[in-house]
Amino acid sequence: MKISVIIPMYNEELIVKDAICALDAGLSEYFGSGEYEMIFVSDGSKDSCMQIALDMIESHPALTVLGYENNRGKGCAVRTGMLEAKGDFVLFTDCDLAYGVDIISDFYNEFLKSRSGIVIGSRALKGGGYDGYTFIRKVMSKVYLKFVCVMAGFDLSDSQCGIKGFSNEAAKAIFSRCEADGFEFDLEAIMIGEKMGYTISEIPVRIINHRQSKINPVKDSIKMIKQVRRIKKRVKRGA
Repeated sequence: MKISVIIPMYNEELIVKDAICALDAGLSEYFGSGEYEMIFVSDGSKDSCMQIALDMIESHPALTVLGYENNRGKGCAVRTGMLEAKGDFVLFTDCDLAYGVDIISDFYNEFLKSRSGIVIGSRALKGGGYDGYTFIRKVMSKVYLKFVCVMAGFDLSDSQCGIKGFSNEAAKAIFSRCEADGFEFDLEAIMIGEKMGYTISEIPVRIINHRQSKINPVKDSIKMIKQVRRIKKRVKRGA
């Protein structure tokens, strides 16, 4: 199997059906039948999104639906999917398909070309990456990303972009060591991946489906600072 796509979801009953249909159609067109899987993981959702997804399995054979009772965070949902994935390349993105479906083939092609263990989307590599952002949100995002990179010791242009891919080997090795359940989970994954010696590539992306962010800029920035310190100590100990 060429690729697995992981979709974490929390109370997404309004969009999950359209997401499954759009993702299945796009992946089928590019990869062909039997060469891809879609893993939707409910993070303790309280609405009917998991049942909606389960009801679509018969008509979408590439679909797998996982979940657990209590809400733990996006990191837990992504980790659950990553550890179950069978594809040579494993990618996660959000249920709203913010970066579209066509971009997934670009990630896969970069993986084949570079053989990188980790492929990260970046809104900063090409003009238009921040189209649709307000001026204030754009400035805050760039300042925040720079601060996170300094704190974590990265030299990446967009470490917090919401679409990332891993070789199957890297996905299993990295996420089996991850502990973060919150929004800091991908930062932890990158730090562990770097520690383990996996190479990282970045490709340009832009958001084409905007919706209101669930992140509180001030509250979550303070939380992220604390989490980066904790993650750095754990990775340094040889997580």
